[in-house]
Amino acid sequence: MARRPAPKRLGEKLLQIRTALGLSQTGIVERLDYQESPLYAAQISNFEQGKREPPLQLLLAYARLANIPLEILADDELDLPAQLPAPRTRR
Repeated sequence: MARRPAPKRLGEKLLQIRTALGLSQTGIVERLDYQESPLYAAQISNFEQGKREPPLQLLLAYARLANIPLEILADDELDLPAQLPAPRTRR
């Protein structure tokens, strides 16, 4: 069975979010407050290097932390905003 295609820039974007927020890999683990399963700094490294793909709920946690739509993480053609976390917009 073939793997589904993963976004090629996802790891780069996750690293960009973490560094823009001034967090270490351990720090992002704490800030994400991901309750679905244990999360470790080594996993963050694998996600950022593109070796592993994070679960959807973890991507949602990243998007919420950065205040961006999840679509920006999933779509290689979309760039992260220059300012992270992104300014809140009225809904």
